[in-house]
Amino acid sequence: MKQFFKFVLATVVGIILSTIIIVLVVAGLIAGAASSDKTTQVDANSILHIEIKYPISERTPNNPLANLNFLGLDGDKSVGLKDILANIKKAKTDSNIKGILLDESYMLSGQATTEEIRNALIDFKKSGKFIIAYAEVYTKGFYYLASVADKVYINPKGVFEFDGFSSQTMFFKGALDKLGIEAQVIRVGTFKSAVEPMILTKMSDANKLQVSSYLNSLYDHYLTGISKARGINKDSLFNYANQARVQQPEDALKLKLVDGLKYRDELLAEVKTKLGIKEKTDINSVEISEYTKANNDADTKDVSTNRIAVVYASGEIAGGEGDDNSIGSETTAKALRKVRTDDKIKAVVLRVNSPGGSSLASDVIWREVMLTKKVKPIIVSMGDVAASGGYYISCAADSIIAEPNTITGSIGIFAILPNMQKLFNDKLGITFDGVKTGQYADLGNTSRPLTPAERQILQNQINHGYDDFTKAVADGRHKTQAYINSIGQGRVWTGEQAIKIGLVDRLGNIDDAVKSAAKMAKLKNYRTVAYPEQKSVLNKLGESFSIQMKTRMLKSELGENYPVYEQIKNITSIMRTPLARMEYDVVIK
Repeated sequence: MKQFFKFVLATVVGIILSTIIIVLVVAGLIAGAASSDKTTQVDANSILHIEIKYPISERTPNNPLANLNFLGLDGDKSVGLKDILANIKKAKTDSNIKGILLDESYMLSGQATTEEIRNALIDFKKSGKFIIAYAEVYTKGFYYLASVADKVYINPKGVFEFDGFSSQTMFFKGALDKLGIEAQVIRVGTFKSAVEPMILTKMSDANKLQVSSYLNSLYDHYLTGISKARGINKDSLFNYANQARVQQPEDALKLKLVDGLKYRDELLAEVKTKLGIKEKTDINSVEISEYTKANNDADTKDVSTNRIAVVYASGEIAGGEGDDNSIGSETTAKALRKVRTDDKIKAVVLRVNSPGGSSLASDVIWREVMLTKKVKPIIVSMGDVAASGGYYISCAADSIIAEPNTITGSIGIFAILPNMQKLFNDKLGITFDGVKTGQYADLGNTSRPLTPAERQILQNQINHGYDDFTKAVADGRHKTQAYINSIGQGRVWTGEQAIKIGLVDRLGNIDDAVKSAAKMAKLKNYRTVAYPEQKSVLNKLGESFSIQMKTRMLKSELGENYPVYEQIKNITSIMRTPLARMEYDVVIK
């Protein structure tokens, strides 16, 4: 009986706790929704405060709990690139905004994203308003952004990173060998290096050649931008980095990389001077995350019925449904079909930010781009990366626009099938036996190695996939298939390099792509609409809650090993189906 009451009490407590949690979630949802609809009031004589310490997605997440902090979950106030650019543009004509304070930012996203924000800041300066940059630690990415500011300041005891670019790959072959797992690779492309971490212990000569090529191209663009902004000879900048001339903040000041050494109170005093306010008066500022909801009298609402659709394709490509951070072939194809058949939509911009993924899913999306092209103009705008499958879905467009530091190309295809016989037999003592009705009925069985005949079957499939890929690119780019094969082979290029070999038409940002689409559609008045539609508040709430809880527990358990877990996850996903994908991640430090 005692045990019975114990179980009853536990059940009652569980119901009460569940009810409390549900009430808190619903209350949070209502409060978040109400908060998200509230207009931000911008006071006169204000500054726009930009501090970015999160990975920048293409669009601001539709998170109803962004302004809340409860149940141990921090509100996600991250702002997508679309809104960051729009807010800087709005601030340019907002009479209440007198300048921008660029505060210490990590710039965790790719270089093309930083480039777009940097160009928006350069345009902002045309208004005559000031930009001041400040940090205790200048990473290479943030300094590139901050270099366009009127004044660049660093904390007197701060850190200034200026030592060149490097790229490092983690190799797993030794770990797989110890586990008794053989990665059986079938690929086309000398430079298709995504498989190398599982079959080599260091970079191949071909991969070193391509990484060196695009890394130097990215670095040259980086130095050119800083040289122009700071008025320092590019060769001098190269030597400063190569010789490790910047070791202390005083070195950065001496070499004119920064304009002064200031503590934050000194920085704020200068901002007050710029605004013309007294020392004891508070600075009016608005966070970029809040400025999205601010009205601007200078804005004009375009009521034109003509529309240009911007279809966002961001993340790894896979079959099925996608979200803000992944490209689902079903979701993206549906969005393209919708804009293709909507008579109010006169042109389409496909915004691609993807390293690729499933070759089948890529082909499904490519087909929809082809069909769209037949009825209305479609322009591709490339973000940080549009490579492999990301290039596949782009190649059929009327025109391709990329940033100079976009990573693209990687025209190739591969598959990996793990042979875990030694793991099962030698490590675990597990053996297998069975029967089959045909010679190849168990093709793909991971408990044994592939036979030569089976390997040839898979190689033929991969060859066929590569032939389809290069033909699609050749047709889309009006080149011969032989030429595309010569610049393909899985090789990665930057946007600047891609123009020279015909994979990209011109350099520019997403705004340039919209203008190009409008020109092709012969539109003077239009408005843009975004697709696919972001998930509903309730769906987002469920995802946000479960993902944050899972991520938080994993990070707590794994600590500094969490990035290794992410890499292993990538390997697991690769060992499934033929992929049109580049390296796991191009990490530049």
